[in-house]
Amino acid sequence: MTARVICISRAMLTNADVIAQGVAEGLGYRIVDEEIVARAAQRRNLSPAEVANAERRKSLLASLVEEIGDSSTDVIKFITNPKEAGAHDDVRHLIRDAIMETADEGNVVIVAHAASYALARRPDVLRVLITGSEFGRANKWLPKSGGKSPREAQEIIRESDAARANYLKRFYDVKNESPQDYDITVSIDSLSEPGATQLILAAAKAIQ
Repeated sequence: MTARVICISRAMLTNADVIAQGVAEGLGYRIVDEEIVARAAQRRNLSPAEVANAERRKSLLASLVEEIGDSSTDVIKFITNPKEAGAHDDVRHLIRDAIMETADEGNVVIVAHAASYALARRPDVLRVLITGSEFGRANKWLPKSGGKSPREAQEIIRESDAARANYLKRFYDVKNESPQDYDITVSIDSLSEPGATQLILAAAKAIQ
């Protein structure tokens, strides 16, 4: 059968959003990322303006719950001092509930939010990790970086990877992320975006 839900986790600088869009189009599914944040915000009774802000600008609320993809000041601040950043103890529960609701609707590609862990036991889910070596990710990004040096790229990648690991530990008690946590792990080191998309599509149609 074909998976009704595709969860795409991503390391920074892998062009995972482009790949996820291709997967969604190939299956005729909708793609969800910031909608998870909006649902969580609604559960907390935030105003429509605050929800719209989270969707539009990746505000602090979005940064708190997004599977970390950058090294912004707000993200680092949350990691080192959650209370100072205005985090609430129920954030992870709100996000998990929003992920569950979205998955129940089916025919969806969920990007980020560690959805692969939230939905680990569901038989209709394909869990995908898009990653790559530091060298491979930096090499693909540098031509579009506006003059960043390889060293700067490596620093950004390492900060992001550390933040992502911290998120997984805090939200899902994952001490060491493993390929075994996913149904398919895709490296951008040797695969093009269309190639990665086709690989994921084939896997989505082959789950048992």
